[in-house]
Amino acid sequence: MARKMLIDGEAELVPGVEQGMNFDFDLFIIGAGSGGVRAARFSSNYGAKVGICELPFHTISSETIGGVGGTCVIRGCVPKKILVYGASYGASYGGELEDARNYGWELSEKVDFNWKKLLQKKTDEINRLNGIYKRLLSNAGAKLFEGEGKIVGPNEVEVTQLDGTKLSYSAKHILIATGSRAQRPNIPGQELGITSDEALSIEDLPKRVVILGGGYIAVEFASIWRGMGSEVHLVFRKELLLRGFDDEMRTVVARNLEGRGINLHPRTNLTQLIRTENGIKVITDHGEELIADVVLFATGRAPNSKRLNLEAVGVELDKAGAIKVDEYSRTSIPTIWAVGDVTNRMNLTPVALMEASCFAKTVFNGQTSKPDYSNIACAVFSIPPLSVVGLSEEEAIEQTKGDLLIFTSSFNPMKNTTKGRQEKTERKTVMKLIVEAETDKVLGASMCGPDAPEIIQGIAIALKCGATKAQFDSTVGIYPSASEEFVTMRTVTRTVTGNGKPKTNL
Repeated sequence: MARKMLIDGEAELVPGVEQGMNFDFDLFIIGAGSGGVRAARFSSNYGAKVGICELPFHTISSETIGGVGGTCVIRGCVPKKILVYGASYGASYGGELEDARNYGWELSEKVDFNWKKLLQKKTDEINRLNGIYKRLLSNAGAKLFEGEGKIVGPNEVEVTQLDGTKLSYSAKHILIATGSRAQRPNIPGQELGITSDEALSIEDLPKRVVILGGGYIAVEFASIWRGMGSEVHLVFRKELLLRGFDDEMRTVVARNLEGRGINLHPRTNLTQLIRTENGIKVITDHGEELIADVVLFATGRAPNSKRLNLEAVGVELDKAGAIKVDEYSRTSIPTIWAVGDVTNRMNLTPVALMEASCFAKTVFNGQTSKPDYSNIACAVFSIPPLSVVGLSEEEAIEQTKGDLLIFTSSFNPMKNTTKGRQEKTERKTVMKLIVEAETDKVLGASMCGPDAPEIIQGIAIALKCGATKAQFDSTVGIYPSASEEFVTMRTVTRTVTGNGKPKTNL
């Protein structure tokens, strides 16, 4: 008997599955990153027999190597955050070590930084996490295969092992969770640059860095390398960094980066890289020439779908190579599903986890579940970090017909008061709330400053529950803390209308 599942509130037999067929697995997953492992565990807990394959482990990915844990664990969020922690101590721009002196710690004037030691600690941690993810799969009862998977039919997967052996398995359902991979720009000398994969494992700390890109990865690595004492040039095509974020907060981040000695090159692109005796010569479209030890391309990621044989079996892709799915993560082939970055919906690790959880509930627990992409908090781990939830001011203006009340606050965190540097704007914390005037509903919240992600995660719960500004105001703050500012902002900074023009200053 085919497994029942609920779609649109009605129980139906799984389309595309012939009744009475026997399969090796109820579910076979290609890709054991965050989304794939979550889907495997939850589906197994719901009683499904699960197989999952992943490429052999390596810290730098390619078409034939990867590792259980995926990008986030091995060459993304986790190792990046470890390096951010290391950079936050950087004496080169007034980090934690300089702060310590202002709190009575007598440190010697000469401070040495051992990059290789930090790199080894990072590698040790991702090796540990790789082992944990393998154990999670094993404890859930999922069968792990090491090798490259591809789809050869609506219910058949082929796994090519390291020795070239090809194994075929049948499955009632197939889930694709192969993520995405960093891209390189098509310019002369592009082979001289590196991507974020290599940047997280680079053997020697570069003294001179040029970064191309204006997104998360570019901003975070600029903060990391500057914190460790490198000269950093950040080159990006737009007027502001971090496209898609609130413009006011984007300006704050840019100011912070410049305040810490990072050289910004807006409205600029790279045209060529040339190897010289003195390093890599970087030529911009404005005719500028920079010399770097390392050039990082942080110019986006592409869905990892090329080697899966998808088009041959009828799975539809968009122009970028992302797998097209419906609201339940089902592809154009009813037995084949996809979650995470390979679908190019909202490319965040927690979102992949949500999509995988909804998939497992829908297919194996009879519980119809659609991913909910509203009020998802995120963070840019610059120094200091930026974190947001809900709508930006620009999005709110576009989506709201009535007036919007904008509340902002800028202040020196209490920790900085012993430093005698209160005048430095890059040390200030900035907070922002966007409120719909008619309903009093809080539509968005932003913060740039120490601990912003930790604070915004709590604010996200409030927005998910539909909190109003009155409820924020009635909440008693924790004193002294930065987070209390979110419940004490009483004065409207400005009111904007649907056309985005300032209306009044109250």
